[in-house]
Amino acid sequence: MSHVELAPEIAEDFDRILEHLASNAVQDPAQRVREIIAALDVLVQNPLIGRPVTNAKRELVIGRGSHGYVALYRYVPEIDTVFVLAIRNQREAGYPAT
Repeated sequence: MSHVELAPEIAEDFDRILEHLASNAVQDPAQRVREIIAALDVLVQNPLIGRPVTNAKRELVIGRGSHGYVALYRYVPEIDTVFVLAIRNQREAGYPAT
């Protein structure tokens, strides 16, 4: 079982997501964040499940539509650890520099 670590920058991503949810009057935005965190648990058993992207990074698609997010991560097999680098809404243009 792999270990999953969240980069400190993830806090900023969640702040941005919560601000967006609040501005759109989404009911129970904290539940949406809990769903995102729960979805990351799949990486414990399946660290290579995400689609490959550049520089040995991968993307995990979480949900869909207005509930859709993408987590950018890197799996380091030598230490069996997944480093989640960023989370964004699927409709956002891209990730901040990581």
